[in-house]
Amino acid sequence: MPKIALVDDDMNIITSVSIALEAEGFEVATYNNGADALEGFAHNKPDIAIFDIKMPRMDGMELLRRVRQNDQFPVIFLTSKDDEIDELFGLKMGADDYITKPFSHRLVIERIKTIMRRTAAREVSKTGTDLVEASENILEQGPLRMDRERHEVLWDEKQVVLTVTEFLILESLALRPGIVKSRDSLMDAAYDEQIYVDDRTIDSHIKRLRKKFKMVDDDFDNIETLYGVGYRYKTGS
Repeated sequence: MPKIALVDDDMNIITSVSIALEAEGFEVATYNNGADALEGFAHNKPDIAIFDIKMPRMDGMELLRRVRQNDQFPVIFLTSKDDEIDELFGLKMGADDYITKPFSHRLVIERIKTIMRRTAAREVSKTGTDLVEASENILEQGPLRMDRERHEVLWDEKQVVLTVTEFLILESLALRPGIVKSRDSLMDAAYDEQIYVDDRTIDSHIKRLRKKFKMVDDDFDNIETLYGVGYRYKTGS
């Protein structure tokens, strides 16, 4: 199992999340601030890292900026803020996903496993040990283009930066345009072992997806709500 670096100034989170990760077989290194983490990474580079955003000495954003100067291991942010500006800034800097406090340990583990699978798929493609037609990794619906291997989304040739969770929800909708997907169905697509999240969690992800697409196209209306039923993706404008 990969090595996980957990960086947070909250000892309750450090302790409880470490125990949960180690119970899953992960090797965990913990740090109480960004400065100590950066020093530790020089000697013990993780396979995946989890950063709190607000920390003393060096916050998560600055830590990510410095890490990305030399390394590309996946990073998940923990945040207690519902701030889309920070989210977009962090994602553009190279974060892979966000988890908002409070969170369940199961959710953290599922996000790590999802990112592990995506990273492994990219490495397999690079080494050529499993040749897959490029078209199988590309999903196109009108102006929407999703590259599963690179985790890239384009709308009318403009980049839309999504978290892993948002990407999986959009992919589930866009794979079958016109078909209504219930919230339960979207939960299954985004959370592999069907951990419990309430309806408002999916609604929040849909809201953020729409806002991100509207940032590049004011007329975006391709994710429809069917009240009491779910959501569907429609082609065209």
